[in-house]
Amino acid sequence: MRTTILFFFLCAFVPLVSAQYSDPNYSKPQSGYGSDGTHTVSVISFPNRNFPDKDIEIYHPADISTKVPTIFYSHAYGGNISQNIIGLLRFVAMKGYAIVFVPYQTIGVTVSDRYTNLLQGFQKAARDYSSIIDTTRVGFVGHSFGGGASFGNALTCFKNYHWGLNGRFIYALAQWYSFNITQSDLENFPENTKLLTEIFDDDTTNDHRMAIDIFNNISIPASEKDFLLLKSDTVNGHVYAADHVVPNTAAAYDVFDYYAYYRLLDALCDYTFNGSAAGKEVALGNGSATQVNMPAGLKKLIETGHPQPAYPESKYEFPCSDSQNLRRNYCPVITEVNDLYNTTQLMTILPALADKKLTISIPEATTEPNLSIFNSQGQQLLSVRRPAGTSFTVDIPTLSTGIYLAVCGKYRTKFLLR
Repeated sequence: MRTTILFFFLCAFVPLVSAQYSDPNYSKPQSGYGSDGTHTVSVISFPNRNFPDKDIEIYHPADISTKVPTIFYSHAYGGNISQNIIGLLRFVAMKGYAIVFVPYQTIGVTVSDRYTNLLQGFQKAARDYSSIIDTTRVGFVGHSFGGGASFGNALTCFKNYHWGLNGRFIYALAQWYSFNITQSDLENFPENTKLLTEIFDDDTTNDHRMAIDIFNNISIPASEKDFLLLKSDTVNGHVYAADHVVPNTAAAYDVFDYYAYYRLLDALCDYTFNGSAAGKEVALGNGSATQVNMPAGLKKLIETGHPQPAYPESKYEFPCSDSQNLRRNYCPVITEVNDLYNTTQLMTILPALADKKLTISIPEATTEPNLSIFNSQGQQLLSVRRPAGTSFTVDIPTLSTGIYLAVCGKYRTKFLLR
């Protein structure tokens, strides 16, 4: 990845060993999916031959003497300290599963090196600790770089090493570009694979198109995969930011971590490894109330089985069409106002082409000073200063016949210029 982003991620993942649950409005789930388990946690550390300064770690339930289903976790770029996600690691082990954390290098290595570091670490953990790790029941979870990497590495383990014969899933969050996987690979995933993809509305790092591309092209039945969006919110003055680092907060974990991440993972494990119908209803619930409802006062999760992009690529540090993305030819384009993002639409009065004007009404006042116009590929064509008020007219002299997207703050709508 680019060196320009390195400082951002290293700052985002400063380790704080004392991280704990801290939320001024909501407590942890007290029962059901997302509530803490009862198992005691043990940690095994062993050398990482590809990254000598950072050991590989296995968190597992110490009070279970038999092998247990295992999650193989791929961290975000720069997040190679386990304390950054200590809440997740302990949560998984307390629920009765093992989770393997493999740090990979970020500087002086290639993307392929990082994939190899992760894959070899997973394999060594499974081989050397076979009394703990049940490779017939596995999940691959990854965030950002790790989210993109989870698909290629999971498929290698599924096909070459026959992991997951009794249950397998991938849970990808805010994913970066995916390498080591072809279109043919995506079209030939093992039949029993489950997939949960989650993106964050205010993520400005990774273009949502990467997640949408993989989700739409992977050959997992619609009944066995789902796509979720988490939106930012404010409750009693406390801001819950649905940004790039939602599941990797080193300082503390809050309601988002438990209800929009751990709860879903808990349910996905129960469905994948135990065949629980209740688990499926939560993790892959097709928009069911038990899947999308958050604690009272918080916006619901937004679910879709047919995700489409709603924001232009210019919003993101890493756009889908970037030359380093080997799947850039598969990037989806904006074709309509997407209900996934649940934004209030602009009211528009469409002009004839000769008028070269667009009359717009906004449901309520907004402080956004500009109106931006994008084409169906997400490219920004115009940004014009809008007059004050909720109804105004702007000149659009350079636009030809076609379909466009008008954006003003949180409001947006598609329009046809004739």
